[in-house]
Amino acid sequence: MATTSAPVYPANTPIPFDLFVSKKHRALPRGVLGFADSSGNIVFKVNRQDSKSSFSHAKASLLYSAGNPLISLYPHNDGSWQGFKGDGGDKDLIFKVQRVLTKFTRTELEVFLVSENQGQGELTCDLKVIGCHFQRSCTIYKGDSIVAQTSLMHKLRKICVSRSKFRLTMFPSLEDPSLVVALVVIFLFSGPKKFQVLDKIPISI
Repeated sequence: MATTSAPVYPANTPIPFDLFVSKKHRALPRGVLGFADSSGNIVFKVNRQDSKSSFSHAKASLLYSAGNPLISLYPHNDGSWQGFKGDGGDKDLIFKVQRVLTKFTRTELEVFLVSENQGQGELTCDLKVIGCHFQRSCTIYKGDSIVAQTSLMHKLRKICVSRSKFRLTMFPSLEDPSLVVALVVIFLFSGPKKFQVLDKIPISI
């Protein structure tokens, strides 16, 4: 009888750690965004649902593999986002994200952590997310240091690269992995809407 190993949680690992991102994981309903470890075990998953909240019509919830709510994500009409702890609505604000640039070839987000800005009159940017939505490629920076990167799954002797699955590499840092995953989710949802019709088209190399 086959056994399934427990998912590996990437908490403060001393070496880079990969998660594989897709909406086609066998362990999840089709269309549910999942983050799996190298053994194929789901570590995080994302549920999107309609919400009557004043923030927006769509809410995303980041869950641990067992279903425990970690972060609730609320978008605003101006392209900004807020992340709250757990699934308790608009309480326990963790971070704010401001979209500063959205083009077909480049998206830039600035992240403001509540814990780092308490008592300050003016908010300071703690993390930046810069990348290209179409190529599923982004880099999360803290100052000049790289916290995490996403990249497509290139294969030898394959001309076209699918964008339905990509890799998230987390580098050793003190940042909470669930925060990193939440920022990747926001990056994916913050792409230029007029180009989303192209999302299923593979990239030729």
